[in-house]
Amino acid sequence: KVNLPNYSEFYEARWFASGKDVSCSQIRFCGQDVPFGTDLLFTNDSVTFGIEICEDLWVPIPPSSYQALAGAELFINLSASNELVGKNEYLHSLLSQQSARLMGAYLYVSAGFGESTTDLVFAGNGIVVENGVTLRDSERFSLNEQLIVCDVDIEKMRNVRRRTTTFASNGEAQPAFRRIPFALPQEASEKEINRYFDPRPFVPADSMMHPRCQEIFDIQVNGLAQRFKHTHSQTAVIGISGGLDSTLALLVCIQTFDKLNISRERIVGVTMPGFGTTDRTYNNAINLMKSLGVTIREISIKAACMQHFEDLGIDPSVHDVTYENSQARERTQILMDIANQTNGMVIGTGDLSELALGWATYNGDHMSMYGVNGSIPKTLVRYLVKWVADHRVDSVSKDILLDIIDTPISPELIPADENGEIAQKTEDLVGPYELHDFFLYHFMRSGFSPAKIYFMAKQAFAGVYDSEFIHKWLYIFFRRFFNQQFKRSCLPDGPKVGSVSLSPRGDWRMPSDATASLWLKEIENLNK
Repeated sequence: KVNLPNYSEFYEARWFASGKDVSCSQIRFCGQDVPFGTDLLFTNDSVTFGIEICEDLWVPIPPSSYQALAGAELFINLSASNELVGKNEYLHSLLSQQSARLMGAYLYVSAGFGESTTDLVFAGNGIVVENGVTLRDSERFSLNEQLIVCDVDIEKMRNVRRRTTTFASNGEAQPAFRRIPFALPQEASEKEINRYFDPRPFVPADSMMHPRCQEIFDIQVNGLAQRFKHTHSQTAVIGISGGLDSTLALLVCIQTFDKLNISRERIVGVTMPGFGTTDRTYNNAINLMKSLGVTIREISIKAACMQHFEDLGIDPSVHDVTYENSQARERTQILMDIANQTNGMVIGTGDLSELALGWATYNGDHMSMYGVNGSIPKTLVRYLVKWVADHRVDSVSKDILLDIIDTPISPELIPADENGEIAQKTEDLVGPYELHDFFLYHFMRSGFSPAKIYFMAKQAFAGVYDSEFIHKWLYIFFRRFFNQQFKRSCLPDGPKVGSVSLSPRGDWRMPSDATASLWLKEIENLNK
């Protein structure tokens, strides 16, 4: 038998009698028979919710836990709990933990001004928390009535529960509940949506930037440290392009070797100038390696690629996919051979966003012996490099890192323009990474359809990108995501950092020949 609410031990006993001994299932109220008891859930086609009384939240197993296992996605707490110094922070912690544990939305409403008596004061605030994240939090100790309005995403909660097998496995312990039907007003239109959609869901909020970046970086470092010790490698070999991804990977190597008390000279940084290498990226690569004290090797790939073109009968003036990919594969061959030469391991630099889009040359930059950036999205890489620049390196290295951050993202496989500037900019070819990361997060983390992601993206990027632009790149994202699965099916190992991962060994098991037809058809019909 599951214990039902018992308020005899709490302040609520002043206002509420215990429900543990209730024997009747309905009472007469306002001229009608209404359901009565502690076993009630309220439901319609859109949502099922349950109700708690304040201290229910504070007990070892809150009633909402059983309500969630019975199918409730929304929980409403009517509170008459007094305020104490520090109690509000603990309350927020409880709400965050409970809503995350239940994978639901939790609404907390406190008694307020006018109800304070003698020794107790009440805050009168309302809090809306969804899956651990506070969406709304009204003013405490207001002398006036307050109303906060917020949209919660029930579909998101259902998708999260569906993916979390441990949630359903606890369902056997739940008591029986009665489901009381209710009606809601007509659903709100798009224009009436009352919710903020973060355009950069992978990037920590400013208040959490430092601890999150530190934690992410430490995960990368510890993953590499374990692999390096396990393989008894003598060196770490890494290609340094002067771009963000290879810079972050190098910084991870530096921190790892420092932590293991290994000389940084055993990090072999290899810069491999090619047809599209600019002075800016080349100088940043060389100067960064010098400032960090790693071993520098410079090997131009131009002669090798020209020989390759000649062997294949390729016209080097034709800058097609063979022209580009041959350079990437030549660089990977050099790195692998240097690793063999120095009894080392090649450190991969590719990031999560590139894996999602398949923006990597198969068996070129796609391959390594350990990929430290494999679960870091492109929008986050920049912030991590900035954090390292601010907290983990000397002033000379910091200046170089800041310039790398300001450099346009490019594979530099096409010759520079007439001014020696980068001619091939990645985001001109595959679209803005902030859009693709937004699509990726809500597709992978929340399981949303293209239509819903499109709606959310229009809200999140209003004033930045128009709907036609978003629609174009949403289609390209899903087409590439499905078509490029074969590259993800044979990824090298790498540390999982966040809740979204494309590793074929754990989080993402997708057939390489899966078709995107249903998703693409939905996108095609969005603007019809």
